Amino acid sequence: MRPHSPSGDAFQHPRVSRRIAVQAGSIGLLGLGMNHLTALQALAAGSATPSVKLPGKARAVIFIFLSGGLAQHESFDLKPDAPEGIRGEFNPIDTATPGIRISEHLPLLAQRSRHWALVRSLTHPYNEHSQGHMAMLAGRTPMPTGFDANRPKPSDWPSIAAVAGYVMKGRRTNLPPAAILPEEIIHRTGRVLPGQFAGQMGAAHDPWFIKASPYNANTYGAYPEYGFHHERGKENPAALVFQAPNLALPQGLTSSRIGGRLALLKSMEGQRRELEHFAEVEKFDRHRQQAVSLLNDPQVQRAFDVQKAEPKEQDRYGRNQFGWSLLMARKLVEAGVSLVQVNLGNNESWDTHQSAFPNLKNFLLPPTDRAVSALLDDLEATGLLASTLVVMAGEFGRTPKISGLGNGKLPGRDHWGAVQTVWLAGGGVKGGTVIGSSDKIGGYPAADPQTPENLAATIYQSLGISREAHWRDPNDRPHFIYHADPIRGLT
Repeated sequence: MRPHSPSGDAFQHPRVSRRIAVQAGSIGLLGLGMNHLTALQALAAGSATPSVKLPGKARAVIFIFLSGGLAQHESFDLKPDAPEGIRGEFNPIDTATPGIRISEHLPLLAQRSRHWALVRSLTHPYNEHSQGHMAMLAGRTPMPTGFDANRPKPSDWPSIAAVAGYVMKGRRTNLPPAAILPEEIIHRTGRVLPGQFAGQMGAAHDPWFIKASPYNANTYGAYPEYGFHHERGKENPAALVFQAPNLALPQGLTSSRIGGRLALLKSMEGQRRELEHFAEVEKFDRHRQQAVSLLNDPQVQRAFDVQKAEPKEQDRYGRNQFGWSLLMARKLVEAGVSLVQVNLGNNESWDTHQSAFPNLKNFLLPPTDRAVSALLDDLEATGLLASTLVVMAGEFGRTPKISGLGNGKLPGRDHWGAVQTVWLAGGGVKGGTVIGSSDKIGGYPAADPQTPENLAATIYQSLGISREAHWRDPNDRPHFIYHADPIRGLT
C-alpha cells in the first residue's frame, strides 16, 4: 500500500491492515531481511512460543565465527620445534600466564590471558567448507540426511543460534533472544552456506540476521581499514560500506516523494504509532512485539548505531567491520539479547590457502586481536564478563603441512578438520587454562579430544538451558538439545 498526499504538501498515512502493518513495520521500516516475512506469516497462523523453564539466571554468549578456518599454527597452537615445512613463519610470544604462548601477532590478547582458555583438541572429520560449517554452527558431527553442500535444506540440523532463539526468552526487552551479524555466510560464488538456519525446526525459527555488511565476492576481511584480496593484497572498494540497520523508508516510498526531513520523520512516527496501536489491541506474537521494541527502545537503537559511538570507543575496537561488529554484539548483549553470533570475515576470509603469512599478519590477526581485546575489556568493566561466555572458532583448522601452490602464489595451508583450537573467555571460564593438546605437528588431537557437540553443550550450559530442554519440529516431534557433555575443565 503506497502512502499518498492528497493536498500535495501534507504527508498522510491511510489506515493499514494488520498484515500490511506487520510487513511495513518489521520488514520495510526496520530494514530486516525477507526471511523475517516467512517467520511472521508462519507465526501468524498460530504456532506458539515454546515455554521452557530455565535454571537460574539466563546468561549470554557471544559466538565469534571465523569462516574459512583459522590456522592453529599461526594463532593459538604454534609448533616452533616442528620441521620447516610445518612450523610456519610466525614466532610464539609469552602471555601473561606462564607456560602459555601464542602468536606474535596477537599481543593484546596475550596480555589478557587471565580471562581466556584454549581448547587445542577440537576435532571432526570434515575438510569441506559446507560440512565444516554445518558441524560447527549446529554442534552436530554427523551430516543430516539429504545434506547438500551447495544449499541449505529444511532437513538440515538447526543451528546453535536457532536452538537458542527457540528456547530462550529476551532477558530485558522484546528483542529476539538470538541474533547473527553482520551478514549471512555466503561463498564467493553466491551460494549460501548450510548450518546457519533453523532447518528441521522450520523456517519460522530461522535466527534473526542483522545485515550490516553487503555481500562482496572479491574483497575480504575487516574493511575499510584491513580489506584485502587473497592474491592482490590490500583492497577496499568504495562500494563496500558497513551500515548498521536503521529505520528505513516504507516500501515504495522515496525521499523525493516526501520532500524533506520533517516529512520523513512524520512518516516514521506514523508507522511507529500504527505498530503501537496493534501491539496494544491485539495479542501480537513475539516477532511483532520485537518489531515494536526495535522501534521504541533507545538502547536497541544505540546498539545498532555503532558508527556514531564515541570516537575513542570506536578506536579501541577498530573502525572496521570486525570492530564495529563486536561493538554491536556487546551492545546487543547489554540490551538483552542472549546469544549473538558474529561472523568475522565475509566470503571465508580465513581460508588462507595462499599468501597465508602476509594476509594473516597484515589483514586478519591485527583487527581480530584489537577488537576481541576491546570486547574483553568492556565486558569486564561493565561487570558482564562473568556472565557472558565469548567463544571464537572456525569450521575447521588448517593442515600441518604448508602448501606451495606454485604459479607465483605464496604458500598457505589447506582445510583440516582433524584438529583446531577453540578460544573461550568469560562466562565462568577459568582463565589461563589449556584443555587438550595436538600432536607435535599440530595435525591430530594428542590428549582430551573434543567435538562440536561438546562445544555446543558448553554454549547451551552457559545460556542456562536445561539438559531436559527440547525443541519440536513442525510435526510436533521433540528433539533433544544436548548431544554431549560440556567441555570439562573450563570452569
